[in-house]
Amino acid sequence: MITLRLDPKLEQSINNTAKNLGLTKSELIRKSINEYLEKLNSPNAWETGEDLFGKYSSGLRDLSANRKELLKNKIKAKRK
Repeated sequence: MITLRLDPKLEQSINNTAKNLGLTKSELIRKSINEYLEKLNSPNAWETGEDLFGKYSSGLRDLSANRKELLKNKIKAKRK
């Protein structure tokens, strides 16, 4: 059992939302917490596509992050 204090505005929002969805306040809060925890544990967009980023074209995975350094090295190489 968990007890928590809510400010009146949040409590009213929970009451209204639960009523509109036909849920008890406890059901709404349980579902909300479960959804929040699932989102925390699921991979973000970067993690999902990480193996694809930079894989094509240049082949450099850090091209956007290190563009200045890479450009500087390329210019130095041309001057030699």
